[in-house]
Amino acid sequence: MDSPPSPERILQTGFAFWPAKTLLSAVEMEVFTELARHPEPLDALAARLGLHPRGARDFFDTLVALGFLTRDENGLYANTPETELFLDKRKPSYIGGILEMANHRLYPFWGALTTALRTGEPQNEARSGEDMFAKLYADPARLKEFLRAMSGVSRGANLAIARQFPWDRYRTYVDAGTAQGDLAVQIALANPHLRGIGFDLPEVGPVFEDYVAESGLNDRLTFTGGSFFNDPLPKADVVLYGHILHDWDLDQKKHLLRAAWEAVPTGGAVVVYDSIIDDARRENAFGLMMSLNMLVETSGGFDYTGADCQEWMQEAGFKETRVEHLVGPDSMVIGIK
Repeated sequence: MDSPPSPERILQTGFAFWPAKTLLSAVEMEVFTELARHPEPLDALAARLGLHPRGARDFFDTLVALGFLTRDENGLYANTPETELFLDKRKPSYIGGILEMANHRLYPFWGALTTALRTGEPQNEARSGEDMFAKLYADPARLKEFLRAMSGVSRGANLAIARQFPWDRYRTYVDAGTAQGDLAVQIALANPHLRGIGFDLPEVGPVFEDYVAESGLNDRLTFTGGSFFNDPLPKADVVLYGHILHDWDLDQKKHLLRAAWEAVPTGGAVVVYDSIIDDARRENAFGLMMSLNMLVETSGGFDYTGADCQEWMQEAGFKETRVEHLVGPDSMVIGIK
């Protein structure tokens, strides 16, 4: 017998900003980095973080109830295995950079989603005439933090591509829009026969080169500065666009795919990955919401289905195309010239 309709899912979704902001504030205040040193009792933890006693206990116990902290019988708070690994700023596995950006930028901008839906206009710094990326690229410290955040959110997909794509058929690759260079690094680490190039705006070069040096890959990875709208891509067997295509409008997406076609030889490949929306547009809610995020953040960007991307690749000249799932909401679309 069918159960009667319940408002539970409606209310959980409508108030989903409560657990989201609780976690984002915890990352902002470095709760998990502090507890990675050692477990602490309520008063000591609140004092070290500078919290008022009125809300501290409820805050930490909310994190316990949400599964982000534990509390033992002696009242000592500690990280879970997941928050210990992924939200301690001192560890290379830290992914909190993207959450810091979500807290500082996306959280307030998404408050204007209704306006974006009614106007089709971005709701970020552009509303006041500012160019967020121009300011970001002019500040080396902020740029490094932003690029590290991009690595954190992309790490799972980068590892999957490094293992899953048939790299044994190729010798060289270009990671276009490389950012810190994590995709290029993970591919090189998993495939010792490959040599790669990171391609991005010249300001990114020092961040890329530092990361490559830390990974011990100076002999196989190099950086080329340029704009993929104004400059040709370096020649290679494979061109990769990781979390790049969704930033741009349709004409720009097609330009990028054509640039990849021109950069690779016959038999070469382009690999595009994003939070690819399922063709029926019913299942990948994260991919669909990422497209709404592009509405809020860009003047023309949007996410897309695998079928959409295959069609654009074929229009650019790629003869064989396929879609493969990577991890979580991310999939890759592969085109062979």
